[in-house]
Amino acid sequence: QLQLVESGGGLVQPGGSLRLSCAASGFSMDSYAIGWFRQAPGKEREGVSCIRPGGGSTNTADSVRGRFTISRDRAKRMVFLQMNNLKPEDTAVYYCAKRRYSCSNRAADFGSWGQGTQVTVSS
Repeated sequence: QLQLVESGGGLVQPGGSLRLSCAASGFSMDSYAIGWFRQAPGKEREGVSCIRPGGGSTNTADSVRGRFTISRDRAKRMVFLQMNNLKPEDTAVYYCAKRRYSCSNRAADFGSWGQGTQVTVSS
């Protein structure tokens, strides 16, 4: 069964904004952290941001701090990644995934990966 489904990617000009969504199903969001990762062609998957089960704390990679914000709507079972002031180097496939109880920057610590959504930043 589908557990995490990403949406909201697209083509945007440098300096623009996008909001990615991750729809969760089939598990309790009170027990799992949800992380956003991205993978550019030829590069390893890297952690972008993560929100803990209680929703009260987040981790954000240095490369996106101040530009990206993670949030969640517990009632709708959604996690969002608001991306502002996008740069060409943000171009990648963005994924969400879950990890029991706590956040981590390591993709290997997460499971139930979604199919990803493409973000392209280009003029």
